[in-house]
Amino acid sequence: MTVPILHAHVNPAEETIQLGPLSVRFLITGEDSGGSIAAFEVAVPAAQRLAAPAHSHDHYEETIYGIEGVLTWTVEGKPIDVGPGQALCIRRGAIHRFDNNGGLNAKALCVITPAAIGPQYFRESAEVIQAACGGPPDRAKMAEVMMRHGLTPAPPHPRA
Repeated sequence: MTVPILHAHVNPAEETIQLGPLSVRFLITGEDSGGSIAAFEVAVPAAQRLAAPAHSHDHYEETIYGIEGVLTWTVEGKPIDVGPGQALCIRRGAIHRFDNNGGLNAKALCVITPAAIGPQYFRESAEVIQAACGGPPDRAKMAEVMMRHGLTPAPPHPRA
């Protein structure tokens, strides 16, 4: 009987995806974990807001672990600061977004369970953001990308 050899390696994506000033680097993709988990770093420069609208997802949890700086995650309308060594689990269906309201760059580890989202979502989002040439991205195009990848955009908020 032959046992298949697994070919595991560190940081399988080897790609940094730029979303305007933000960057995403996958560490584990669903392909590498058999669909059980995806993990990526998100780096957010000081005083930057997320270009995509607030959203929810019904098919996975998203757990955030602060590495450096502080990101303010707004979950169901409640702002929650996540700094180094702190973790936040965003449950399925909860409307959320994040911003870096501080004067320092921030970095967080995002863990998706199960791995229902991957690098392709961020690549497509980056195209929409890049097409905006520094202005706000086309909300309809961004919503289409989000929905295709299992995210549900929240209705526009007057102050979002």
